[in-house]
Amino acid sequence: MRRLDEGPEVDLETELLPPDTDHLRTVMVSSVDGAATVDGRVGSLTSPADQRLLLTLRAVSDVVLVGAGTVRAEGYGPLRVEDDVAARRVARGQTAHPGLAVVSSSGRLDLGHPLFTEAVTRPLVLTTERSATDAMAEVADVVTAGADELDLAAALARLRERGLRRVVCEGGARLNESLLAADLVDELVLTTSPSLVGGDAARIVAGPGLRPPRRARLASVLTEDDHLFTRWALR
Repeated sequence: MRRLDEGPEVDLETELLPPDTDHLRTVMVSSVDGAATVDGRVGSLTSPADQRLLLTLRAVSDVVLVGAGTVRAEGYGPLRVEDDVAARRVARGQTAHPGLAVVSSSGRLDLGHPLFTEAVTRPLVLTTERSATDAMAEVADVVTAGADELDLAAALARLRERGLRRVVCEGGARLNESLLAADLVDELVLTTSPSLVGGDAARIVAGPGLRPPRRARLASVLTEDDHLFTRWALR
């Protein structure tokens, strides 16, 4: 075993820049005892450093993938980055601001939410053919995959056809499980908060379980203010 010694400050954008290829990473926060939420939200588990990590992951990705339930629970709004970050994105051949793709099999979305009406990059909705509506298409690009059940592999393929190759998924737990079960995740970015929650709080992956369990390889470890930031390669 080896100690986690303090080293020089890391440039997060350089550290987290994904390869210029099809790549999906999911980013989550967990307490020391495995809780992904406190009172239904992630907020109290995060820290300023964790927020910097999240914003940087968005900044280096083409699109942010998120479940509709997480959008509602966490109060998502339009995604924007600072001017200097936008300039670096454009220099890399990306849009100035990252896109947002909301996953909703049911199609039950508040289409009047600022997430749609005030977006600086037109959002996307990933849904089934049955759930797609003309009203959705007025405020978002609608990507359908599957007649009655959402086919995530096909949906991701259609995102990549649009040039959205580097994807960061922000959950929730059931979306994480579906992506992992379909073997679509290349990397997990996990923040471990120095908190003990107990109870029956949600975990970062929820569902029937992964059989067999997925093997992960530790790719990097960072720390700040007692939070632990790890990246796990799944390929």
